[in-house]
Amino acid sequence: MEGVTDEALMDQFCQGDHPAFEALFARHAGRVHGFLARMVRDGPLAEDLMQTTFLSVIRARGRYERGTRFTPWLLTIAANAARDALRHQQHVDAHAHAPPEGLLAVPAPDGDPAMRRRIEDALQQLPVEQREAVVLSKLEGWSFEEIAEMRGIRAGAARLRAHRGYEKLRELLGGLEEVS
Repeated sequence: MEGVTDEALMDQFCQGDHPAFEALFARHAGRVHGFLARMVRDGPLAEDLMQTTFLSVIRARGRYERGTRFTPWLLTIAANAARDALRHQQHVDAHAHAPPEGLLAVPAPDGDPAMRRRIEDALQQLPVEQREAVVLSKLEGWSFEEIAEMRGIRAGAARLRAHRGYEKLRELLGGLEEVS
């Protein structure tokens, strides 16, 4: 289904075309998994949340509004799943499981694994809203307008969340210049 937009595929899926859903899954599964892995920092949990996200897409297809941009809608579902999982983890024991080394695709200066680990650890110390804004803006390349649309907030609020996240990262990383 090369050349067909995500929105057209979603419209087709809403009409009962199951191969359209398979095409959407093939296009977005890797990106959604990467986003979730950076949010929850747990590979198996990210995999489960990715499956949950796409099951939610199937269940919500009747509520999908034609013309809605698919990727922000999809990542909103994924972000909500990550937030729910993080809230649940905090109640159970947020620090019970250490993630495998190098799980996140966080860029590090000169491929330095120790620095990548330091950045990953610092990201996890941010409040969820700030972490989400930083991950979406710096690692996913989203504009603040896109983040705002996804979260249902103003672009200035998305920018502020990211800015506060960058400031906290600077503090946690001892002024590492590459953070901003």
